[in-house]
Amino acid sequence: MQPTNKTPRIAVIILTLNEAGMLPSCLDALTEFNEIHLVDSGSTDATLAIARTYKVNIHNHSFESFGKQRNWALDHCQVSSDWILFLDADEIATPRFKETVFTACRDATDNTAGFFLCNRIYLNGQWLRHSANFPTWQFRLHRVGRARFTDFGHGQKEGKVEGELNYIQEPYNHYPFYKGWTEWFDKHNRYATQEALARQTGQLNIKNIFSTQGSCRNVALKLLLTHIPGWPLLRFMATYIIKGGFLDGHAGFIYCTNMAWYEYLVKLKMLENKNTVNATKNHS
Repeated sequence: MQPTNKTPRIAVIILTLNEAGMLPSCLDALTEFNEIHLVDSGSTDATLAIARTYKVNIHNHSFESFGKQRNWALDHCQVSSDWILFLDADEIATPRFKETVFTACRDATDNTAGFFLCNRIYLNGQWLRHSANFPTWQFRLHRVGRARFTDFGHGQKEGKVEGELNYIQEPYNHYPFYKGWTEWFDKHNRYATQEALARQTGQLNIKNIFSTQGSCRNVALKLLLTHIPGWPLLRFMATYIIKGGFLDGHAGFIYCTNMAWYEYLVKLKMLENKNTVNATKNHS
């Protein structure tokens, strides 16, 4: 079936936990969408109070992982639209992004199950165009009933999909540092624990390294590169020097340095896991 000129009905689902600082900006940018659902996992700040001042459907569910939380939302939010767009509270839909999303959904054929999206990461008000590996792709927009999510590391990727997946080139804006560095370090310490386990237990398929699908290729590259000696330093050199992170100025140096630290932390936790397994075997 060919696409129609009918304006698509799109719902937005937002996952939150103590996001009072940016939630108003996120919601103010979503007035064109048909419905907004907020899935909160136990906020103790003003997140829910702010949400109640908007036309938002509020749901509560304890957080286990991103993949499971998004699937829970698919099963319980009772969306009446044809498409679902997943955003986080620290992500802002720009006018051009929204226009592109509506156009893509309107022009999609019946075989289109969804779209990969990309973001612009900001630090200290600056877009990290070079140091944040732009564009990186996440599966965030799909036709209702045609896709599920699965976990990988601290994040998620597409699971079962009925149909083809395409790409939307226009990015939304992402502000992952707005809560400050203490929160960022705490969060990435937890992420590193999950990433270490995923990279140790994941099965590398060499063919996936050459996949044209970014999410599939990135998973394979993580599994491969993590085991290269000196990988954290190589990661810094790849992003800051080879990919031009130095062009992002001081913000680029800060970002590349801390992402190298994160990779080093993942490797430390992988070693810790290995030592724990060996110690268990020796005492059994």
